[in-house]
Amino acid sequence: MTTTHGSAKWQGGIKDGKGAISTKSGALSDYPYGFASRFEGKPGSNPEELIGAAHAACFTMALSLILGEAKLTAEHMETKADVTLEKVADGFVITAVHLTLSAKIPGADDATFQELAGKAKAGCPVSKLLNTKITLDASLQG
Repeated sequence: MTTTHGSAKWQGGIKDGKGAISTKSGALSDYPYGFASRFEGKPGSNPEELIGAAHAACFTMALSLILGEAKLTAEHMETKADVTLEKVADGFVITAVHLTLSAKIPGADDATFQELAGKAKAGCPVSKLLNTKITLDASLQG
């Protein structure tokens, strides 16, 4: 078992306030976030972006493990996770995550690749954490 952490600071109101996000590793250290970066496309981070990065990383690592179990090794994998935040009656909800994977895996045929990618999508810990619709487009390069 492993435990790590991330942290956030905030001061001010929801629209005029400012926040800072940090991670245990130091990859983020007091990185700015706020209403404008979350809803208005301004510079800074937001929770959905961080969830997307975490989900893409987790899924890709899970697929690497599953590929190894099938005696395959990726030459290259790149995953993007689009996280959708929508307004609903009682607030906001993350309604979907769409994973887009491009991979080069010597010796893999498309049917096997799709099956293994689907297993990784269902089995990665972040997928299991998220209570939302998760979809996947996986493409195998030559």
